[in-house]
Amino acid sequence: MHTRTVLLLALIAPLAGAADLSVQSPDGAVVVTVSDNRAHPSYKVSYRGKEVIANSRLGLVFKDQAAFGDGYRIVASAPASADTQWTQPWGERKLVRDKHNELRVDFGGSGNAGTNATGRFTVRFRVFDDGIGFRYEVPKQPGMDQVEIVDESSEFVLPEVDATRAWWIPARAWRSLEYLYRNTSLREAVHVETPFTMRLASGVHLSIHEAALTDYASMTLAQQRDGVFKADLTPWYDGIKVKTRTDFKSPWRTVQIAPDAPSLLNSDLILNLNEPNKLGDVSWVKPGKYVGIWWAMHLWQKTWSSGDKHGATTAETKRYMDFAAKYGFSGVLVEGWNVGWDGEWPDNGDLFKFTQPYPDFDMKAIAAYGKKTGVQLIGHHETSGAVSHYASQMDAAYDYYRDNGVTQVKTGYVADNAKIKRIDEQGRVRYEWHDGQYMAGEYLRSVEQAAKRHISIDTHEPIKDTGLRRTYPNWITREGARGQEYNAWGFPPNPPEHTAILPFTRMLSGPFDYTPGIFNLKPNGEKSENRVRSTLAKELSLYVVLYSPIHMAADLPENYEARRDAFQFIIDVPTDWEQSRAIAGEVGQYVAMARQQRGGNDWFLGALSNETARTLNLKLDFLAPSKRYQAQIYRDGAKAHWDSNPYDIVIETREVGREDMLALWLAPGGGAAVRFKALDK
Repeated sequence: MHTRTVLLLALIAPLAGAADLSVQSPDGAVVVTVSDNRAHPSYKVSYRGKEVIANSRLGLVFKDQAAFGDGYRIVASAPASADTQWTQPWGERKLVRDKHNELRVDFGGSGNAGTNATGRFTVRFRVFDDGIGFRYEVPKQPGMDQVEIVDESSEFVLPEVDATRAWWIPARAWRSLEYLYRNTSLREAVHVETPFTMRLASGVHLSIHEAALTDYASMTLAQQRDGVFKADLTPWYDGIKVKTRTDFKSPWRTVQIAPDAPSLLNSDLILNLNEPNKLGDVSWVKPGKYVGIWWAMHLWQKTWSSGDKHGATTAETKRYMDFAAKYGFSGVLVEGWNVGWDGEWPDNGDLFKFTQPYPDFDMKAIAAYGKKTGVQLIGHHETSGAVSHYASQMDAAYDYYRDNGVTQVKTGYVADNAKIKRIDEQGRVRYEWHDGQYMAGEYLRSVEQAAKRHISIDTHEPIKDTGLRRTYPNWITREGARGQEYNAWGFPPNPPEHTAILPFTRMLSGPFDYTPGIFNLKPNGEKSENRVRSTLAKELSLYVVLYSPIHMAADLPENYEARRDAFQFIIDVPTDWEQSRAIAGEVGQYVAMARQQRGGNDWFLGALSNETARTLNLKLDFLAPSKRYQAQIYRDGAKAHWDSNPYDIVIETREVGREDMLALWLAPGGGAAVRFKALDK
């Protein structure tokens, strides 16, 4: 049956519980069915004729009003569809197609005795070829002006419990999002963060997440009983989940659906569920590569605090700027330049002064030197979770950066989860979660205020990404996972499988400032547990596999000079792409990604493996037809191994076209990086 016919049937079907309503994806593979015949609103999802989400509850629970749930019936519905294309100012691909079918379902209280159900609300479903999104829309109505949500009833019921594998990190844990992913049975995933990725017995992959999280609490998932995952919203300090007024809309609850692992990576569903760009002309947002006074502090060679080992000095910043200019990098990140870092800085956020440099850091001189060399200073604001203190200085701080030519700022919120320090209207200290409603607003406010000064933001210790970069393109990247610094001091360091899991989990939400490119892979000595568990070739592959529009060459300048031949790939690789395509992969095992340079003919490929050596035979059919390329290949040598021989690398060239195959052997913990340079013949 044609999609439009199905939608029209949904519209004219008898309501008030007499029939279920259905809407399917444009290609017909994904079908959402909405029902009210189980005494409460529910939905289910099938993919290629097989149920992937069983009957799952819908609804909201309020502190002072009757819940939306039991006793509510479908009272109206309306279909819609869209097939449009929009342009990303920067991103994994320039052009994004938004093709979906929609079903708006209005629920009303039946007034049945015992339910107290007299209100009304809407659930809007959008169904794409690669998954679904739904959100709650609550209009103004009697008795519902100001509301406090204490629970959300949304469920995601997984029918294949025994045969489903899951990759997840714990929700609401003290390190927030910075955990190693676990690969377990579905039953073991008790309380999880999103994106939450699963592989069903059929090989179908699902990932549950959310889109367009603004003035609302972040959604985590709690397993109520086997396979029944329920929305668990992050609360305010007082236990209330969301404080709002009607009318309001929730974020979109999303389920990405793919026939295999690589297809998950080719989805634009999250972005398509966000609002278009609100900032207008954003030509001032510039992708690029940078270096920084950063890794030396994590190795304890330099300090954030003032003193003899202070890293953020005028001389050191100029040295990094010289290096950046020599190799065509756009910026230098400097951490620890402003007053407040002395002492136990993670605990003294109220001491930071965001417009007062240490005496050995001359902001005016550095701004002038940056203008001379063509290398910008990338600013840094650490809050240590003292968010009200930061807010009180935000305008002055961003003005200060703007006046000194800074157009990109890295912000930090280092604090244990639930230790965000807020000062309320009465001057009382309240402690909030990183991903509660209050912080959803504060993170976004920093981005909006920065945009007024044409400043882009790279958020560390962030709220999770939900695609807001489409609406606010100056929110250029963020952290939100275990990054490179854990290899310097974390226990344990990131294992080789970590970067083979990230693309299928954290990276489904958006760009990640992982800070790749460490060339001294054993910086703490041969016998230290803290080291980078990659081969040199794998470190290069990360620039293609792990997407970010700004990428750091994270190691010390002298280590790049010592391995100038391998460093050439980092010099050459862009960070902005015309198109991107995942061409191979299995979660936690390996991944291969190909990307075309924005506005150019060259393609780049990154491939990496976990602890297991393997050979990937990759089709090059992404290359342009009737065109030849010089493949500049950086691959693991025959004896390469992340532990025993990480520096064994082969750099070679060959001529290829789209009809060719490329065989790449990946060492244990290894990888490969390739530039396909278009030839003029």
